[in-house]
Amino acid sequence: MTDQLEPSEVDTGDTVGYRVAGAVATITFDKPERGNAMDQAMQIRYGELLRVASADPGVRAVVVTGSGRSFCPGADLGLLEDISVDGAAAPEREGFRDVLAAAYADVPVVAAINGGCAGLGFVIACAADVRFAAAGAKFTTAFARRGLVAEYGVAKLLPELVGRGRALDLLLSGRTFTAELAYDYGLVQEVVPAEELPARAKAYAAELATYSAPRSMALMKRQIRREAGLSLEDSAREATALMLESFSHPELPEGLASWNERRPPDFPPYQGD
Repeated sequence: MTDQLEPSEVDTGDTVGYRVAGAVATITFDKPERGNAMDQAMQIRYGELLRVASADPGVRAVVVTGSGRSFCPGADLGLLEDISVDGAAAPEREGFRDVLAAAYADVPVVAAINGGCAGLGFVIACAADVRFAAAGAKFTTAFARRGLVAEYGVAKLLPELVGRGRALDLLLSGRTFTAELAYDYGLVQEVVPAEELPARAKAYAAELATYSAPRSMALMKRQIRREAGLSLEDSAREATALMLESFSHPELPEGLASWNERRPPDFPPYQGD
C-alpha cells in the first residue's frame, strides 16, 4: 500500500526532516556530522513537527526515525559540557513537552529505531506508542554514567514498558543492550533486518491510518495515560462513559458499514472534542 503513496516535502528546519506520504508523516533526525545527537533547537523542532502532524487532519500516523546509522544517541555532549561549566544554554524547565511530544500527540507515533538510541533519544523512543528496531541496534539509558538523573519522565515511562525491576536495572547500570534484548524486555514490539525497518514501520503506520478511526486512537492514547493511575473500577467507569458517548459519533456506523461491506473504512478526521 505504501508504494502507491506520493510523498510531498515540507520545510525541514535543517536537522529534523518532515515528509508526508499519504496519511503518514515521517519525522527524521538528520544531523549526520554528530550522529543525530540532539541540541536544543532540534528538540524544539521535533516537538513543533509532532504538533503540526497531530493538528493536520490529513495525517493519521507518524513515524519517527534517524538518518544514517543512529536513531538519536542523546543530547549533544558539547551542549552538556557548556551547561556543566556555567549553565549556558540550559534546557527550559518545560522542555519536556517537546521531548515527550509523541505521548501528547493525538495521532499514533511509531518509533523506527534504526541504530544507536541513548539518553534523550531513549526517552523519545519510550514516549512513542509503538517501537520497531533494526536488528543489532544498541540501546542505553546512559544517564547514570554521565552523572545525570532519569530525565524527562523516563522514570515513569520505562517501568510501564518493562517493569520496575528491569527499569531500575537499565537506569542504574546505564549498560548497553541490543534490540534483541529490548524485544525480550518488552521495550520494542518488533526487531527486523535494518534494510527492512523503514518499510515495515511505514507499512504499520499506514495500516493504522487506513483501518483505525482517528478519534478512537486519540482517545485510547488519553485513556492509557489517565487510566493507568486509576483503580480497575474507576477505569471501567470512565471507559463506560466514553463508550456510551462514542455511540453518538459517526465512527461507529462507518466502522460497522465498512465491516459489513468488506471495504476499508472512511473515517472522518479527528478535530478534537
